[in-house]
Amino acid sequence: MEHVVIIGNGIAGVTAARHIRKRSDKKITIISAEADHFFSRTALMYVYMGHMRWRDIEPYEASFWKKNRIELIKAYVETVDTRNKTLHFKDGGSINYNKLIIATGSVTNTFGWEGQELNGVQGLVTKQDLEKLEKNAPNNKECPRAVIVGGGLIGVEMAEMLRTRDIEVTMLVREPAFWAAVLPKPEAEMISQHIISHGVDLRLTTELEKIVGDAHGNVKAVITKAGEEIPCCVVGITTGVTPQISFLEKSKIETGKGILVNRHLETNVENVYAIGDCAQQREPIGQRPPVEAVWYTGRMMGETVAQTICGNPFEYNPGNWFNSAKFFDIEYQTYGWVFSDKKRKEYEAQFHWECTKDLRCVTISYHKENNQFLGINTFGIRMRHEVFDRWLNEKRSADFVIQNLKQANFDPEFYKKYESEIQNQFIHQFENA
Repeated sequence: MEHVVIIGNGIAGVTAARHIRKRSDKKITIISAEADHFFSRTALMYVYMGHMRWRDIEPYEASFWKKNRIELIKAYVETVDTRNKTLHFKDGGSINYNKLIIATGSVTNTFGWEGQELNGVQGLVTKQDLEKLEKNAPNNKECPRAVIVGGGLIGVEMAEMLRTRDIEVTMLVREPAFWAAVLPKPEAEMISQHIISHGVDLRLTTELEKIVGDAHGNVKAVITKAGEEIPCCVVGITTGVTPQISFLEKSKIETGKGILVNRHLETNVENVYAIGDCAQQREPIGQRPPVEAVWYTGRMMGETVAQTICGNPFEYNPGNWFNSAKFFDIEYQTYGWVFSDKKRKEYEAQFHWECTKDLRCVTISYHKENNQFLGINTFGIRMRHEVFDRWLNEKRSADFVIQNLKQANFDPEFYKKYESEIQNQFIHQFENA
């Protein structure tokens, strides 16, 4: 019987296993050193905040694995021998495979700062990271202040988590506004003020120089490049993630930033595939980055590779870009491409509407020459994914989108108040262009 071994039990690896089982009777083994069972990584923050328990973030019952004949092994793969199709574990032992799927995800990105090895310095990517945070910052008596280095989605998640326990938080962000490398300036400035309003000491245009420890190897402060010393007991590193591929250094599997794959998610080695955060497209798909550390793309890759392994070669095609997140109590959605000021394309124009009464805004990107709708960002407003996906595929105009926003509305109260205002402001912008 053909044996499919999957390294990693995140959304990509588990989705691959589920869909291979649906289509075949192959032997399936999932190996992970992180956790006994698959869990919802996006829900980790809610465990720390007390909204959910550990068992609440496991989507499947314990009987699921036996019922679907998926063997689980808790181990760390130290080396991959592709010649003999063998994986060697760090603690001894090995396993053979016929087909191998690597779905090892990401690790926290660090930049060699002095003191980054100290106790209390950590990221927020894995189950172990959350357990460390529970130990390092149980409450404001044990940890009166934490410093978060970097912004982005992980950074704001960590800030929200710590603030629920009344721990003071200082964030060091090198850009002039929060997430300014991704968001247009008006949005980045709005979110910056929102984060500050939740009691976060947001330090913009500020970078970390080094981390200082005490005599016991614990964090006691950080020093910024401006020379300021900020006392703290935890340093959260949220400067992005990088593919977890260090165990492949001595293998014959080609890597760049991640594991290099083609559209079928095949590596350069026959019968070896890579999916999820650790995979890197040899040729980027449209304007998507070659490495996508996003939950839904991992799921899509899992479904794609299952088709190929089960005899139905299938190309990975994620379609239009979309994503969603939460900045404290403001929900964020994006569909298509709305670039930041520094990354904005020559052909791209943007329309921005912002509510003067509360924290809601819309930014629509469109082509200067033909008015084609390119993308939309919304804050504080819920929109329907399927509607924007259809409009992007149909290459609708920005005028059409503005006039028909009600079709995408997932929040009736929003349009009752603001629909006409958005349309009038859009028309006014065109008249004065």
